Amino acid sequence: MDETHNMFCKDDLVNPMSSMGLQVSCILVVSHFFNVLFRTVGQPGPIAQILAGLILGPLSHIPYMKRKFFPASSINYYEVVSFFCRIHFMFLFGLEMNIHYTLRHLRLVTLVACGGAIMGGIFGLSGSFYLYHKLNIHAPIYYFCMVMMLMVSYTSSPMVIRLSAELRLATSDVGRIAVSSALITEMGCLLFFNVMVTWNKQNQISYGIYCTITTTIVILINKHLAVWLNSRDRNQKYLNAPESLLILFLLLTSSMIIEILGYNSIISCFIIGLLFPKEGKTARTLIHKLGYSIYNFVLPVYFGYLGLQCDLINVFRSLDRTTNVAILILLSIGSKLGGTLLACRYLHISTNEGIFIGFMLNTRGYADLLFFGAAAKQVISVDTESYNVLLVSIVFNTIISGIVVASLSKGDDKMFSNNHTAIEPQQMENELRILACVYDPRQVSTILSTILAIHGSKTSPSITYFMHLIELVKKIKSNLLFHEKENDELSDEEDSFGGNDVVDINNALDSFTAETKILVYQKRAVSSFSSLYEDVCNEAENLRVSIILIPFHKHQRIDGKLESGKDGIRTTNQKILRHAPCSVGVIIERGLTMSFGFSELIQSDNMQNVATLFIGGPDDREAIAWSLRISKCPCVNMTIIRFLLSSSPSENEQIVERSVQYEEKEILMSLSGEETVNDEIDNNFMVDFYNRYVASGNIGYVENFVKDGKQTLECLKQIGDIYSLFIVGKGSRRNSSITIGMSDWEECPELGTVGDVLASSDFDIHGSVLVIQQHRNVKKGLIHS
Repeated sequence: MDETHNMFCKDDLVNPMSSMGLQVSCILVVSHFFNVLFRTVGQPGPIAQILAGLILGPLSHIPYMKRKFFPASSINYYEVVSFFCRIHFMFLFGLEMNIHYTLRHLRLVTLVACGGAIMGGIFGLSGSFYLYHKLNIHAPIYYFCMVMMLMVSYTSSPMVIRLSAELRLATSDVGRIAVSSALITEMGCLLFFNVMVTWNKQNQISYGIYCTITTTIVILINKHLAVWLNSRDRNQKYLNAPESLLILFLLLTSSMIIEILGYNSIISCFIIGLLFPKEGKTARTLIHKLGYSIYNFVLPVYFGYLGLQCDLINVFRSLDRTTNVAILILLSIGSKLGGTLLACRYLHISTNEGIFIGFMLNTRGYADLLFFGAAAKQVISVDTESYNVLLVSIVFNTIISGIVVASLSKGDDKMFSNNHTAIEPQQMENELRILACVYDPRQVSTILSTILAIHGSKTSPSITYFMHLIELVKKIKSNLLFHEKENDELSDEEDSFGGNDVVDINNALDSFTAETKILVYQKRAVSSFSSLYEDVCNEAENLRVSIILIPFHKHQRIDGKLESGKDGIRTTNQKILRHAPCSVGVIIERGLTMSFGFSELIQSDNMQNVATLFIGGPDDREAIAWSLRISKCPCVNMTIIRFLLSSSPSENEQIVERSVQYEEKEILMSLSGEETVNDEIDNNFMVDFYNRYVASGNIGYVENFVKDGKQTLECLKQIGDIYSLFIVGKGSRRNSSITIGMSDWEECPELGTVGDVLASSDFDIHGSVLVIQQHRNVKKGLIHS
């Protein structure tokens, strides 16, 4: 008897575990097949994964298959596993989220979220009275009405995040609005659900306070723990396994405490991830390790199991149940579209974008099951058929919305294209997105100093992505990006590329972030020099950046001369300049011989004198636009030096300079003299710039009158020791009177005439040089304040 009982217990333990493993394996295999198939028609991965579950779903209702592979006891295991998975992917979403965008546009994303949620609550309330009598509900009608309001109002943030990443919309304005609104909607619905479930419980308020205290304690522990782990063994790229598990153990412990107290832990896990210190190898390790498992295994199973639970045969066998599913779908789509479009109309967002956001916010997920699942059984219960109707409506809602979103993203390129491919046309309050690239650690200091200068303004937001470009010397070519949005993570062998350079660059970035509190998002490209530019250009397009910063292929020696590096670096830079989807800046480090060079901006509080040279043309206007942003940095003293063609003999014999310093007096600018490029756009641009920024004393201004390239060269030599950074536009290939003769012995034509002179070893200056090329497909216009 005891032996029979032991065998039963053993089978009861092992069979559900093995059957769950088999189900997970089937979901992964079938979802991968559907994913490959659906990618050819542009459908995102989550939709393929849900459909994989729907295909496997009917098997669970065959008596033999249900008894052997889909036992009822496996549901308990799924609930435990789903709990572990849920807390980890919500923690990861919080860790990866760019909260700065949400805070800057808090009113906008809140109104969009509230528009869809409030309209969903109204529609859900109106439909709940009909459904209460049609479905077999065991609960007071007011409880059912509240649950229906939640169900119709809810948005699945994991689904929205994955759809945005799969469709490469995560960096677009529309995609970020959708993601931020989805998170606000989900957190609000879950908070309301927690209050509703625990409303009649004793000590509800005290338990809620305990949950808040628990979350706060974990946040504080993580803050100090991350600092301590970052300082340990700086030669390590990542944390070791025990250190990573310690952080996850704290997360698990706090989540279990909150669940035991009767609240849902999703909000707590997201907040813990959101407030986790983003700098250092601790956050880098968690994103690297969690990202691979969650995006490649956890979420596909999560979406697949959503479809696996559906009993489509049972639903479509009955006309009433089919009608109820249709009503729920129409309520959901109608409320989200209506509420979102009303909010978008109020916010002056286009109708097409409103429709797209509405369908994005109509996606459903795990929390919908909580509203009718085990967590809500104490206030409401439904029979199997009614639960299946609700579940099928959730799944079909998500499939329909996902397909529509994918179609809209392919149909309207203007909605999702990068409208900021250059800096000049942008408003100062627009977010400037930068992709900074380095090949080796010695280029990092100047790049980071440039990033610090551009982040110096509080009124001009910017976001920087830092990409380490690594030459793939093996025969097998690999185009792999570190922390890519699709999370195609690097294998152990590929992760070894870069050697000690990776550690040195990581340490430099960690120190920079700790000192300046500027968050830099790391990426990495591993490829041969022949195709490395493709990785840079593709990533710039995906990230929708306005400018790419690349280091010069030469580096400065101790004696001040420039020495060439690898030929592949120059070739890559030239290809980036030709094929970049945005503006490009080439940085030449020449300040190592100065006591306070521009590369020392991070370590020193000394004022840096920066000069921008303006001759004329779109590249020079782009240089002015970049300089305007840098001038907002407290440690930068910016001066604009304009070269004009002299028109009188007296001006030919001497250089006439007029400078404007920080004085509260009105200075009239003379635009006399024949312009190097007689272009009205340049004149209007400089007049507008002068009236806005020079006359007010914010920026210095100097005019140099020259008659040819020789005098221009003399001017440059005179100011070579004054400034720590020279910013210049690349300029066109045609010769002008101001630069004539300067390109006779050019070494690097990719820098333009003036840039090539400033980067030459024969030209003695002590400041670094930034050569800027504007992306040509931009509208010509004036500088914006």
